[in-house]
Amino acid sequence: MLQKILITATFVLCSVFVAAQPLSISGTVHDEEGTAIIGANIFLEGTYDGASTDIDGKFSFRTEERGKWMLKVSYIGFQEYEQEVVIKDESLVLTLVLKEEVNELNEVVITAGAFEASDRKKSVVLKPLDIVLTAGATADLAGALNTLPGTQTVGEEGRLFVRGGAAYETKTFIDGLLVLKPYNSSVPDLPSRNRFSPFLFKGTLFSTGGYSAEYGQALSSALVLETQDLAPETVTSISLMSIGLGLSHTERWENSSLTVGGDYSNMSPYMSLVDQNVNWHVAPQGFNGQLVYRKKTSETGFFKLMANTSSNQLALDYPRAQDLQLTRLDLHNRNIFLNTSYQEVLDDRWAFFAGMAYTDDTDEISESFFLKNRERSFQLKNRWTFTANNHFSLKMGGEYWRQDFEQSYQENDGFHWNPFLSNNYLAGFAEANVKISKRWLTRGGLRMEYSSILDKGRLSPRWSVAYKTGDYSQLSFAYGSFLQQPENGPLAISTELDYEQSSHFILNFQKIHNDRIFRIEAYEKNYDQLVRMSGPRAQPNNGGYGFARGIDLFFRDKKTLKNVDYWLSYSFLDTKRLYRDFPEESTPAFASAHNLSLVYKQWVPKMNTMIGWTYSYGSPRPFNDPNSPDFHAERTPSYHDLSLNASYLTNWFGNFTIVYVSVSNVLGLDQQFGRRFSTQPGLDGQFSSIPVDPAARRFLFLGIFLSLGQENSF
Repeated sequence: MLQKILITATFVLCSVFVAAQPLSISGTVHDEEGTAIIGANIFLEGTYDGASTDIDGKFSFRTEERGKWMLKVSYIGFQEYEQEVVIKDESLVLTLVLKEEVNELNEVVITAGAFEASDRKKSVVLKPLDIVLTAGATADLAGALNTLPGTQTVGEEGRLFVRGGAAYETKTFIDGLLVLKPYNSSVPDLPSRNRFSPFLFKGTLFSTGGYSAEYGQALSSALVLETQDLAPETVTSISLMSIGLGLSHTERWENSSLTVGGDYSNMSPYMSLVDQNVNWHVAPQGFNGQLVYRKKTSETGFFKLMANTSSNQLALDYPRAQDLQLTRLDLHNRNIFLNTSYQEVLDDRWAFFAGMAYTDDTDEISESFFLKNRERSFQLKNRWTFTANNHFSLKMGGEYWRQDFEQSYQENDGFHWNPFLSNNYLAGFAEANVKISKRWLTRGGLRMEYSSILDKGRLSPRWSVAYKTGDYSQLSFAYGSFLQQPENGPLAISTELDYEQSSHFILNFQKIHNDRIFRIEAYEKNYDQLVRMSGPRAQPNNGGYGFARGIDLFFRDKKTLKNVDYWLSYSFLDTKRLYRDFPEESTPAFASAHNLSLVYKQWVPKMNTMIGWTYSYGSPRPFNDPNSPDFHAERTPSYHDLSLNASYLTNWFGNFTIVYVSVSNVLGLDQQFGRRFSTQPGLDGQFSSIPVDPAARRFLFLGIFLSLGQENSF
């Protein structure tokens, strides 16, 4: 009897003990498309038991409650979720699906001046793979973005020129931090490429104007790139290319990943097979190394580190400025770039971001002179985001930049020039989103900037508004004031300068429905206080000004034709400016009135192949003939280019493999980007000239990319 009592008592005590023990409630939260939702708030109604989702949409919390309870999930932009749960003596694992408060395609958003490439939203214009697979771009960010309206192809540069703005007016930011030198170094009239592979990024926000108060020091445009999170798996990648080879290894752990890689490029074998318009002594070649580390520090915290180093060189016969006689020119570039950031969702209302970036870039150029430029940049930034409810959110923060520029210039006749510039730049920003109703959204921001080298501080207001005109369409308007410190060249002569300034006015209409996108955007951009100089070493001043106005059209269709995706971009640009050494207000040499791009992609399932082509057109651009009494009166020929590419997906030895081939200017059309004139007249009093041609009529690229340890089925 006693034994039965002891057994019964033990059972009861154990039951009470078990009941008193907290049990786990865990699971994932995602939207109807399966995308993880970060920072969603999950809790048992009437208790303090709950948690927030992490970077993968996962949550977990413990509770001592038992019986029937109402589980609630809330997140801005989504309908509040409720589910009755019965808590017994076992842990619960749940999969919770949130519905958008208004379907995203019907939700009012700010679109004026913004093109977004992302996998996280349905209402974006591009996806990250669009940047990689666009024919003619050869996986170059600038090349792909040049197929969007508001941009234009400047074949001798290879950089982004946006709405009548020079290349230096567009700034690149990675994870919110400035990239001082986003392009590889080159010499005038030879195009450069972006330093960074598009595979590094999960999101691209390309603003052609009116961008957020979070970003500054860009008169025309901001290219905001967001890097990937944890690598999906452990894999070793081998790249065999017609211009070099690469090797990288990625190791994935539960909450972290590490990628270490490098690539070596050498154009000599390729250029020995393909006719060149340039006599190369050392064909472009170099080494690039990269380290990428990602760490999920908590349920909602994330740490990122990216480090890049590169060394590149080339040597060629290049026309001397004074008489255009060919002489050997050598270029050697060394670049170090570091970007690191940490972000955390503090609670259901507050999120925090902190980041640091460092760049050290050195160019050495030798010809009949020796020139060494070294630029260094150090940046710190923090950002706080407050979300009160579905109708109001606030973003605010500050940043500090330290930038140093030193130059050593020596001519054979003994002339030398050794300027040094150092600048401390401080900025603060605040920007609020106010959702007035389901149809109205407004955003207002203010940026404060101070430059120690100019010893001036300025305020820049930004404002935009969007109105939903229908289920799938909306109107947006944006206004912004933007500042940019003058370039190093004028500052090396005089620091008695002010910020260059621009103001943007943008009106946008967009409709997205049934896998079709239509956008039309009109804009006007006014410039003030542009730097003017009457000669290379003349005293600079801020007496310049200008304008740019135009209309951009974009149409994309993924619905009409099976397995076909295409888009059409057209831009009209009217622009003039008085700046640099311009004697009168004139259209800059990089600006063409009409630009057109047609991009076509088709997936062929039976062949596991994606094929594509891109046609680009640019109307004639002005250039100046010093032998003519009229300034910028000459015109280049129209620009035409038809490029093809193909990607074949297969398995080699059980490993996922991509075979990629692309050809630019398939038709072999003559492409001339103006003429280069001597700076000194000949005995006849005339300035001699030579055409500015591409280094080669076509460019052929072949690559084989193997992922060891990664299989794929089609």
